[in-house]
This record gives sequence, structure tokens and C-alpha cells, in this order.
Amino acid sequence: MSISLNVNPIKPQTTKEIVYDEIKNAIFNGNIKKDEIITEMILAHSLNISRTPVREAVGDLLKDGLLVAVPRKGLKVREITPSEKDQIIFLRVSIETEGLRRVIPSITANQIQFLKEVIEQQKKAMEKNDRIKFIELDQKFHRKILYFAEQHLLEDILLNLYNLTRLIGHKALAKNGRMEEVLEEHLRIVEALELKDVKQATELMEEHLVQTKESIDIVEGK
Repeated sequence: MSISLNVNPIKPQTTKEIVYDEIKNAIFNGNIKKDEIITEMILAHSLNISRTPVREAVGDLLKDGLLVAVPRKGLKVREITPSEKDQIIFLRVSIETEGLRRVIPSITANQIQFLKEVIEQQKKAMEKNDRIKFIELDQKFHRKILYFAEQHLLEDILLNLYNLTRLIGHKALAKNGRMEEVLEEHLRIVEALELKDVKQATELMEEHLVQTKESIDIVEGK
């Protein structure tokens, strides 16, 4: 008897996808320094692989804004300028506080529980010092609020900022104790959602996002 389930088959990663993930993780972990010039040849040698998948992966990383080309030299990790950092925080505060205003009247107990489970997964990632997983879950937490609010255009805008916000997030986590602070800030936002307190929830979200910027300033000695 054949049973057909409405699920998507698991596709094995291509070599290009594996290379893409390896380079991306090296960027986010700080293993490629911001002032370091790299080339496809250097990457291929480091990964012990041919240049073809490296070239394809680099093309995607350039398109995603994680790498930038340095004329006649090679490639380097994208740096977020102070102006860009301010713009990203401004957009996120505007988008995510609106998401909270929209979601509070209709948020369900199941949705609250989902957000709590994401925070619990973040705690486990913190205990393993897995910054990449922690940031992935952080983005999941924020995007789900917009999804629950059915603010899909705003969610798409946040998704377009995804890689830039990850670069910011990883830099912020370099501040000692920032992971613990993020968990506490997320929990307080969820508590305000449970109370359906729009004023408190939006103020906490703004404080949370501004604190990310301030954490980066501390790390950068500003």
C-alpha cells in the first residue's frame, strides 16, 4: 500500500551550497576579518576544493551583500557603515513596533507558546555558545511576530534586511553577556504580549533594538 504525504522531499546540498554555507559561517563567526582581502583561489585552497563551486558561491555572497569586491585585489567582508546601522535600526523599530500593535488584539495562546519555545531554543544555543544558531532563532522570533500579525509586506522587508541584520547581530553578541540580555529582553516582550499591553510591548521592542546598536558601539569602543 502506497501512502503519499504532503511533505517536501529532503534535497541533498550541492557542493556550491556547502561552500556558500562554509564561507557565510566564517563571515558571521569572524573567522574572516573585516580588513582581510581574500580571493577565490585562497578560499578554494582553504576549503580544499576546486574554484568552480567557490566562484558560484562567491557570486551569491556578493549578491546577498555579505562580500564586496575590491578592484584589482579580491574580496572582503561587507562593512556596515554607521549611517547604514542607524537606518537598519530605524527601519526595524518602525516595522516591528507596528507588528506588535497589529498582533496584540488577536494573538493566541498557541502563538505565545511558540515564541516562548523559540526563546528556550535560544537558551540552549547560548549554553552551547552557538552564536550562529542563536542569531537564526533571534531572527525567527522577530519575523514570527510579523507573521502572526499578518503583516507580510513588512515581513518581506525585514527578510530583505536579513543578512545585514545578521552582520549587526553577530557583532553585538561580541559584547560580553549580550546573549543573556537578549533572552531577558525577548521574555519581557512576550510577557507584554500576554498582557496585551501595547505601550509596554512597543517600548520594550524599541529598547531591545536600540540596545543592539549600543552593544555594537561598546564592542567598537565608541
